[in-house]
Amino acid sequence: MAEVKLTAQVRTDFGKGAARRARRAELVPAVIYGHGAEPKHVAIHNHALMMALKTPNVLLRLDVDGKDELVIPKAVQREAIRGFLVHVDFLSVKKGEKVTVEVPIVTEGDLAPGANLLEHLLNTLPIEAEATHLPESVTVSVAGLTAGDTVLAKDVVLSAGSSLAVEDDVVVLQVVAAQAEAAAESAEGASAEG
Repeated sequence: MAEVKLTAQVRTDFGKGAARRARRAELVPAVIYGHGAEPKHVAIHNHALMMALKTPNVLLRLDVDGKDELVIPKAVQREAIRGFLVHVDFLSVKKGEKVTVEVPIVTEGDLAPGANLLEHLLNTLPIEAEATHLPESVTVSVAGLTAGDTVLAKDVVLSAGSSLAVEDDVVVLQVVAAQAEAAAESAEGASAEG
């Protein structure tokens, strides 16, 4: 995983008014937590941060007053309608340190022929991995699965150094038969009786 380098300014003003002023100046208020240290209040250029956050669980190297700080995003708040960044919480990490993150699940392959539907019970999978080697996603093959088949968390192939942060028997995906045909048949039967 590549790391992204951004510059962060230390914030000394707090509160709603200060946050609004920062956003007008195209800065996103953020806080860096972790390792028992006092939280650091910073502001980061909006566009650069938005582009960096397009990668799930991105590793950021923040330049805060000339000192580098390795962080990963933990909570990202966006404006409800337009999706602008409002506030970000970062977790400070160190090389070699293990962290728990949610990784998006990507499916590949085609289901078996027939009227089958793939149901995602989980869109992300909690895993534990080294902070500097977080996977962007996990890929699950659904090739040839038929109605009634399930994919459990233990069936998902993880990258080296990663482990599940959820029970092995949690259902991630399942294949179900399409309900449209059964509904159509019952509707025909009801109209023939009337």
